[in-house]
Amino acid sequence: MCASVVGLTVGLCALVWLTLWVGSPSVRPGEALAALTDPGHPARVPVWEVRLPRTLLGVLCGGALAVSGLLLQDVLRNPIAGPELLGVSSGAAVVMAAVVVLGLGVPVAVLPTAALVGALAAGALVLLAIGRTRAPDHVALVGAAVSAACGGLVVAVVGLGTQGNVVVLFRYLLGSLAARTWVHVEAVLPWVVAGVLVAALLRRRVETLTLGDDVAAGLGVAVARSRVLAVLVAAVLAAAVASVCGPIAFVALLAPHLARRLLDSVSTREVFWTTTALGAVLLVLADLVSRTLLYPVELPVGIATTLVGVPALLLVLRSRVRVA
Repeated sequence: MCASVVGLTVGLCALVWLTLWVGSPSVRPGEALAALTDPGHPARVPVWEVRLPRTLLGVLCGGALAVSGLLLQDVLRNPIAGPELLGVSSGAAVVMAAVVVLGLGVPVAVLPTAALVGALAAGALVLLAIGRTRAPDHVALVGAAVSAACGGLVVAVVGLGTQGNVVVLFRYLLGSLAARTWVHVEAVLPWVVAGVLVAALLRRRVETLTLGDDVAAGLGVAVARSRVLAVLVAAVLAAAVASVCGPIAFVALLAPHLARRLLDSVSTREVFWTTTALGAVLLVLADLVSRTLLYPVELPVGIATTLVGVPALLLVLRSRVRVA
């Protein structure tokens, strides 16, 4: 496990470094380093103000999505569970749709917080249902219902918009790291750090839940309370990402499966940090591809993660069927 985390961390650092000097204008590696340390360097703006916050946001959001997916897959014992199950991404989309299309005049610095409130409100509805039913399959059903309801609200709000603001909204709904600044990094940082740390403390209890409710209860785990807490942490992490980047698909779903295959283990404790690092690598790599593949046209990162995630997930699930 330690070797995989170290290897992925080194690879992630190299990838972050690559993102700082690839693009337009192109910056040589030495100039990129100078731009980080010298406020008066000519490349300071593209490196420090544009590329670095975007890349760091990708690291934070990729890791957060991966941890969120791991918690949900293990606590619900569902290999295809993801943050979309909670409706948090849809909840954030409703708020962003209202702000953009209806022209509510919310300051830019407050937009992440506003979207986060909507995302957590949708997640809270699912959490309320979990508290009453205490059954994983009911979580999936309620989550699907909340997501469908929020999706309907988004479509209704989009119908009220003009061509200009609808384009902006669609870009958000596809998931994007473009035009993100240090304000967005500062907005998401405390939520992600706190959520990942709490998830790390919960990983032993989550692993026990994978054995079944009866076994977990026999081992002294408060099943309902642990499940609600784990889902809450997953909701906060996914909501923080959706508030600044929009709904980014397949990172949360794919990273835990890749980590289990890499370590040949299904232990939540063993794959936790590897999953976190893999999520960061996946999102940063997808963002790099999305902004360079068809340059000067930039694809939303959500499209890149979908194009890679769908076939990769099908291969993972196919191998699981063969093993079974």
